[in-house]
Amino acid sequence: MDLTEDIYKLARKFPVEEKYALSAQLRKASISIPSNIAEGAGYGTNRRYVHHLRVACGSDSEVQTQLMLTERLRFATPDEVRPILDRASRVGRMLNGLVHSLDRYHDEH
Repeated sequence: MDLTEDIYKLARKFPVEEKYALSAQLRKASISIPSNIAEGAGYGTNRRYVHHLRVACGSDSEVQTQLMLTERLRFATPDEVRPILDRASRVGRMLNGLVHSLDRYHDEH
């Protein structure tokens, strides 16, 4: 959720013409991460939880790509983008670690 907050703060700085383009895509992808984690956890089964965690991983990859585009298109400075990109990378690593851990648990039981 911290990542999503960071994204929203950054997206406010985008040019007006990007309101329904990259800005919207970036916000949607960032919202998808905690939403899918919560949805998957709500099902109460490892299989469905892992599925939603993988969807969240995909959204995190989208966010990282869109942040790189943000910097390349000069909608934000590297100093503004890099800390958020680093956070998104950490989120991705945590999600992947959780998926692998749950997969191993499922394989053992």
